Amino acid sequence: MSRTTAHLKEAGTILLVIAGAMLTWEVLVHAFSLKPIILPAPSRIWTEFLQTPAYFFKESAQTLVTTMAGFVAAVVLGLALAIGIVHSKFLERTVYTLLVALNSVPKVALAPLFVIWMGTGIEPKIAIAVLLAIFSIVIDGVLGLRSVDPDMLHLARISRASKLSVLLKIRLPNALPSIFAGLKVAISFALVGAIVGEFVAGSGGLGFAILMAQGQFDTLRVFVCLILLGLLGTGLFYVIEVLERLALPWHVSQRGHVGAGH
Repeated sequence: MSRTTAHLKEAGTILLVIAGAMLTWEVLVHAFSLKPIILPAPSRIWTEFLQTPAYFFKESAQTLVTTMAGFVAAVVLGLALAIGIVHSKFLERTVYTLLVALNSVPKVALAPLFVIWMGTGIEPKIAIAVLLAIFSIVIDGVLGLRSVDPDMLHLARISRASKLSVLLKIRLPNALPSIFAGLKVAISFALVGAIVGEFVAGSGGLGFAILMAQGQFDTLRVFVCLILLGLLGTGLFYVIEVLERLALPWHVSQRGHVGAGH
């Protein structure tokens, strides 16, 4: 089976699973006569979305911009830190330890501080997204950069290769599978960080829309926002996965993925 056929089959399976879940949800709501304020049926959620689609697209776009800004910043900073930690014992003892300690602190507790420091614009939301996303990038980046065959590094030293050449031609290519694993986790955390920021200091975005709907006991609007968040997070995850397949067609995980379709 070709790679394209396997991907189409996978997409078809995902759509069938989603359609089955929506149908089951619809049937159960009507079977148990659940009130819309408790659990609305998918058909009513869809109707609510169609009433003001421009509003929901606008809020989704704002959340997407915040998420991507935080994610890109986390990737740049996280990879730089991972490279520094691998090459510096001092950074490993200081920055790495600090990141581990910082990661153990609930980010919701830190969010008000970012608002005090940065105001109520987009900056604190991006900062929270970075804070949530960066840890997985650093951890997986360090793991990948260190998981190099010692014989290959020894051969590079004998060949008098520079540290930059070793990094670009040996360590980074070897680390790409681990880095992409970290990116998949990070993109989801960046979205969570954007929503947390919108909860704490939002004037727009899906997180702010959820807060407004919750204050009005508008369950339908809350569910519309939640479904849009689910679609947004799933879409971003699969964008990273597609980039991984394009960058690592040689990796065993990708060969196994296609081979599973046989």
